[in-house]
Amino acid sequence: MLSLTTGLAPLVLAGLLGWTGAVKVFSRGTAQQAPKTALARMLRSSERATVVLRATGAGELLIAAGLLVIPANPVPGAATALLGAGFLAYLGYGLAMAPESSCGCSVREDTPITWRAFVRAAVVLIGGATVAAAQDTWWPAVSGRPAGALVFLTGAAAVLVALSADLDRWWLLPLRRARLRVFGHPLLGTAAGNQVPVAASVELLESSLAWQAAAPVVRSALLAHWEDDGWRILQYSGVYGDGENARPVAVVFALDATAGRDSGADPVVRVSYVDADSGEAVAVEELGSVPSRRVLPMAG
Repeated sequence: MLSLTTGLAPLVLAGLLGWTGAVKVFSRGTAQQAPKTALARMLRSSERATVVLRATGAGELLIAAGLLVIPANPVPGAATALLGAGFLAYLGYGLAMAPESSCGCSVREDTPITWRAFVRAAVVLIGGATVAAAQDTWWPAVSGRPAGALVFLTGAAAVLVALSADLDRWWLLPLRRARLRVFGHPLLGTAAGNQVPVAASVELLESSLAWQAAAPVVRSALLAHWEDDGWRILQYSGVYGDGENARPVAVVFALDATAGRDSGADPVVRVSYVDADSGEAVAVEELGSVPSRRVLPMAG
């Protein structure tokens, strides 16, 4: 088993570095994601962060090619270990300096730095050191023990997927949705398909496009909430308009009462501004398509 591990390590590392490197170099999202990373905070420039991310991706692709073509040469393995050590140092500094920022390790990852990023960097470091010391090739392991190689590579791929937060939407979110369908929401203790807690709806709302659009009008925290025909209604107070045209309003949001952070797609949210004095609708904005166009009801 040890010989199989050392023999296939170059192939596993090449797959990991080839994937992350290709995403950094070729993805259109590199420039969009760069401002959200700890690297942009360190360099004080989104443009410089984009350049460094793409350069790092190019280096990863070069090392991956070396691991595939000349795995017995210690240079690719040593370069991989050095890259892993650099990742660990960057992650540690980034976590201390900008804990709310993402690492940018695979560009598409927009979650804050977590233990998974550290473990993945440690895998690169330890794997590179192992490859450099073993100076072994991967093709005899594949040709000599194809079944064992297939099992090992499948297991290694599963571990790497589990350590990649940006891939959660392909396996972790479906598992969570399946758990909720089978067991119901743990905070409610009810059957599947029932409403989520109000706090979950508020959290989902405050990360939505609807909230960003209405935020200049909102002037309070959540004042009231109720359910109506499958929608959860969340009411805030606000001021609509400017200058002499400004008027106090109730800002009323409506979203699916069963939607949560694990629902996957962005929720459909409807926003109404209701005059605080007359109760008449001032304006209605819809983000997405909803089955009803009527004015949202006020709490009675």
